[in-house]
Amino acid sequence: MFTTLTAPSFSPVHVQRERDGRLLRCRPRRRGQVCPHGNRLSCPERHSREDARLGEPLCTDCYDYTGAVLFNACAPELWRRFTITLRRSLARQAGLTNKALAAQVRISFAKVAEYQRRGVVHFHAIIRLDGPAGPTTAPPSWATLELLTAAIAQAANAVHVDIPAVPGLPACTLAWGRELDTRPIATSGELTETRVAAYVAKYATKAAECTGTLDRRITPADQLDVLPIREHARRHIAECIRLNKLPGLEHLRLAAWAHMLGFSGHFSTKSRTYSTTLGALRADRAAYQRKQAIAAGLLPDLDGETALVVTDWHFAGREHTPSLPLMGGAA
Repeated sequence: MFTTLTAPSFSPVHVQRERDGRLLRCRPRRRGQVCPHGNRLSCPERHSREDARLGEPLCTDCYDYTGAVLFNACAPELWRRFTITLRRSLARQAGLTNKALAAQVRISFAKVAEYQRRGVVHFHAIIRLDGPAGPTTAPPSWATLELLTAAIAQAANAVHVDIPAVPGLPACTLAWGRELDTRPIATSGELTETRVAAYVAKYATKAAECTGTLDRRITPADQLDVLPIREHARRHIAECIRLNKLPGLEHLRLAAWAHMLGFSGHFSTKSRTYSTTLGALRADRAAYQRKQAIAAGLLPDLDGETALVVTDWHFAGREHTPSLPLMGGAA
């Protein structure tokens, strides 16, 4: 199954809506509702894909930046609890104990995290059922797509993370959003294995750049007001720094991950027995590059026990200007 676990809404934002290839109005409303700050809660425009307003809140004062940052920080824990709860939900759906389920079925996961324009992450996951020995064995006949779909929905609705109250922040509960997309992967049709692989590859190459944030860590020397970032991302970063100072939230390390808007998890994770490993991929790339270099005459063809040390020294530049004083020296 190909499953998308989304984040909840933290306030209405500008979105691109399409139907049958036709752009629709962003947030049409017949009544002119306004928020408590006097801003309209509607947008009659049709946003293009390049519109800079996509993901921007209709009212920045109404937007729950605290909730968005905490959700990003707790998203890896929500995913961990989801994988545990899914196994238990599947066992209940099948009328088995957890131990009996593990003896009959192996559940494998592969997921990637994607940033939405509004600055929160959601997860795209491939969930697979095999026999107890893995892909070489078929799952039992009772392990149907309908059963797996029901277990996924039950697990997604059940998991949550409680943030206890700390000075300056009331207690809150974080959970997945209401939008849950679960579709079967088939060899033909709308969602094929090839299309899912393309989806995962696209998500794996995206970072937080679509949110308008920095591609490096925020340092104490940075002046947040002058950083070349979107105002929406600036407020996320400012909230990360503020929450990091609250006693009781140090374990989230929000200041260290402020440039990622609070998300500190890996962009991609998978079950140990799922597909191949990153180590095997790196080894294959290294072997391929070495073979190409040997064929081009750039490296000698040495045996596997010989270590080749290549040194290449050249003048890169001078760090200290003699006319300027050294640190701590007299002016």
